[in-house]
Parts: sequence; structure tokens; C-alpha cells
Amino acid sequence: MDKLSAQKRVLLATILSLAFFVAYDYFFIPKTIQTEQNKTIKSSNLAPTTNNTSVSSVLPNTQQNANDILVTINAKDYTANIDSLGRVSKFYLNDKKFSDESGNKAQLAGVSPLALELRFIDTNINTQAFNTKYSTDVSEINVDNEPKSVVLTQQLDDLVVTKKITFFQNGKYDIKVTTSKAVEYFITPGARPNIAVDSYTVHGVLLRHADDKLSILEDDDIDGNEKFSDVNIAAVSDRYYTTLLYNFNKNLEVVMDVDLQKNSLAFIKANGEFEASGYIGAKDHRNLKQIDARLTDVVEYGWFTFIARPMFAFLNYLHDHIGNWGWAIVVLTLVIRVVLFPLTYKGMLSMNKLKELSPKMKEIQAKYKGDPQKMNAHMMELYKKHGANPMGGCLPILLQIPVFFAIYRVLLNAIELKGAEWILWIHDLSIMDPYFILPILMGITMFLQQKLTPTTFTDPMQEKIMKYLPLIFTFFFVTFPAGLTLYWFVNNVCSVIQQIFVNKLFEKQKKVEVKA
Repeated sequence: MDKLSAQKRVLLATILSLAFFVAYDYFFIPKTIQTEQNKTIKSSNLAPTTNNTSVSSVLPNTQQNANDILVTINAKDYTANIDSLGRVSKFYLNDKKFSDESGNKAQLAGVSPLALELRFIDTNINTQAFNTKYSTDVSEINVDNEPKSVVLTQQLDDLVVTKKITFFQNGKYDIKVTTSKAVEYFITPGARPNIAVDSYTVHGVLLRHADDKLSILEDDDIDGNEKFSDVNIAAVSDRYYTTLLYNFNKNLEVVMDVDLQKNSLAFIKANGEFEASGYIGAKDHRNLKQIDARLTDVVEYGWFTFIARPMFAFLNYLHDHIGNWGWAIVVLTLVIRVVLFPLTYKGMLSMNKLKELSPKMKEIQAKYKGDPQKMNAHMMELYKKHGANPMGGCLPILLQIPVFFAIYRVLLNAIELKGAEWILWIHDLSIMDPYFILPILMGITMFLQQKLTPTTFTDPMQEKIMKYLPLIFTFFFVTFPAGLTLYWFVNNVCSVIQQIFVNKLFEKQKKVEVKA
């Protein structure tokens, strides 16, 4: 890095940023939402084992049982169906903001394995269990402010299985399984919801351990033999939604498996009686926190989680006081810029000094072209004499990268932005600007920032690349969620204002030095 010129360092940082956006646009933009009509049962009823094989047997296809509704649960926030095998076969979110473009409700179940499905290690019991219906004395329950319970019973040859499920209004439920004799089995929170599918956020299983650490087991990243004995949350998630089982009083023994599409599955091993709580729904911080603050760990922000979590907490605080997520993003961006201003100011000032020294730098480069060692020595002497730092423009940018990536992850993962309006034409901050106004404004401000930023390019190719970057960034930002584009636009506006301020301050200092 020390051997690179200042302009090459800036170009390198810019190209790396562009590479990130290109990769994001190509690989990571959410794919088409899958509605209930195109969902299918994707795996057979396989019974996991604790030996070296991931499954012990393949049972007869029981897809028809998923449509055999035994009990319907109605709550303010959701509607759920329990099928004749005692599984959550359908789970609809009632809030309109979760609906797809066709107005269909978000459906978080329906893909095998279904939530609360039991798979017995004994293949004979397992076969019988998947061909014997549960019974209950109710067909419908309405959940209001008080939780409501349903008891399901399955009568096998020499085994009685009882499930007591207590439903709460917010998507939480308690599950208690009892068997008439000690028998080993597995219970699952179900397959991950298949609504918001992308390749940037985690899709797969998140395990929270007793020591508060997290294990992320992404799809296509496991072989089905992984086992964990100290888990208190087993969550299967996509970008915005999750289905999970948890128990903070007793550790869960989790065995991993994969379906035919290599998607990660979680099964919890039990023997006889099993008790836990569960949740199906959106990864909404407020809702999860009301149930138990530890459940918010299922919202995962990647490498910079330690920055992203407090950042989201502050964004949420701003929204509580402002009442609009768009303006909360604007204020958050302004606060970040104020906090990072000393670094930004230092970088901008350094770039101005380097531009001022550009003629002398070119003289040294021409004079010692054939002797790099002497050229570098004279360059360093020049920097030292005039108080310029060749890393001054690059280092502040590098130090800000974790903050920028953290805010990106916050805005990408925040389901709170779904259906959230800002002003006028922006009615949903989680999707692209329908009229491309924000991307165009972002490109204009980036162009202004580029014009105002001092540069010392000597290579015509480098200059051309920089010239077209605003246009290229605008092109990629067209498909970005409006919330992200809003953040970047406001950030650019702040950069333009700060650059004008620094340029004027530098010119003022030059005049003072000339007079002196």
C-alpha cells in the first residue's frame, strides 16, 4: 500500500466498493417471492439418527395429510392450521404489509418438515406414526389476549402420543409432548420460511448456545451429521421470517439434517416428555423482545453485528420519537456523519494537501524514474516537510468501512421497513424506488462529490474510470431497496457539504500562509 500513489489508493478503494455493489446486485438482490401456489413438499419423511447416517428410513409419502386440517387457530396477527399428523401445516400472517404483490398473505409453513413434526428413531413406530391421525375435541380456537390450548392425541399400537399446544396472540406457542412409555424421537421447528429469498442474508439454521454464542449453519454448508447438546434456541430462517423452538431452562440436543435441496434442517432429540416454547413469524425486534429479549439474536448481521445491533437500537429509538422510518434513516445518517466527521475531515484535508503537492511529486517522479528507492525517499521527505500523509485519505475510509457495512446489514435485515412509507412516492422502503428518483439523486450527488474532491490523477484511464463511476453506481442502485438508497443519498449530500467546507477552509489557510 505504501508503494501506491495517493490517486491509485483512492482508485483502488473505489474499485473495491464498486466490486461490492456489482456482486451485491448480481448475487444478492432478493429473488421472486414464492407464494403458496408454487410451494411444494420438498422432502420425504426421514427419521434422523444419532449414528453416522443422516436418515434411517424413507417412509411413504404423506403429502395429502398436510391438507387434512384438524384444528384452525385464529389470532389477530396470524391464522394457523394443524393437520391430522399434529403439525403446523399452514401459518398465515394477517398484516397486509407482509402480503406479496398479488395481495396473497405471507405463508410461513407448508414445506416439509412441518413445525412440531415428530420422527421416531424406531422405524416401525415411525412408519405407523406417519399413517395414524391425531384426534382432538376441538376444530377451531380463537386466541385473544389470553392464550388458548389444544390437546392432540395419537393412538398407536402400544404407544400413546399426546401434544398440548398453547397458542399466544403474538406468534409464540408452548409445546408439551408426552408418550405413554419412554421412546426416543425428534421434534422440529420446521423447514425455514421460503418468502424473502436472497443470497446476502443468512438462510438456514441459527443455534444459540447456553454460553450466548451463536452457530450459523447455512444452506449448502452442512453434511447432516452435526450435533449440538448445549442449545437454547434452534431457529430456521430466511431474510425476514423465522420458525424456531427454544428453552432457556433446559438445553436442547440438536441434530442437523438436510433435505433433498441441501437446505439445513434442525431436529431436537427427546425421550418421552418434551417441553419447549416456539415462535413462527417475522423477525420483528419489538415482537421478539416482548417474548424474550434473547430471541432477538435470530436477527443476524454478519461480521459487524457488534456495530449493527446498537445501530439498529438507535434507529428504532429514532423511529419511536419521529414516527417515520424514512426520516429516522435520514437522522441516523446525519448522526453517523457527525460522529465520523473528525476522520472524514482529516481525510479530506489530506487529499487537499496532496493535490497542492502534486506538481512537486511529479517532478520527483520524473527525476528519479529509474531509481524507485531514491524516489520514495524524496517523496517521504516531501510529505514530512509539508505535513502531508499519503495514507491520510485512505485510512479514514478504511476505518469507516465497518460502519458502512453495518448500516447496510441493518437496513437489509430490518423487516420493520417492509411497507414503511417515507414521503410522496416512497411507500415501501424495503423495495426499489418505483420512479428511480432516489438513485438518480444519489448519482447526481456522487458526481458533485467527485467534482469537489481534490484528485491528482496522471493516468487518463484512471480519470475516465472515476468520471463514469457515478453513472455506474446509479445503474446498480436502481434495484436497491429505497431505504438503502436513501441512506447513501443523504450520506453523499453530507459529503458534498463537508467537502465544500474543507475546500474553503484550505483555501483560506493557503491565503494566510501566502501573506505570511
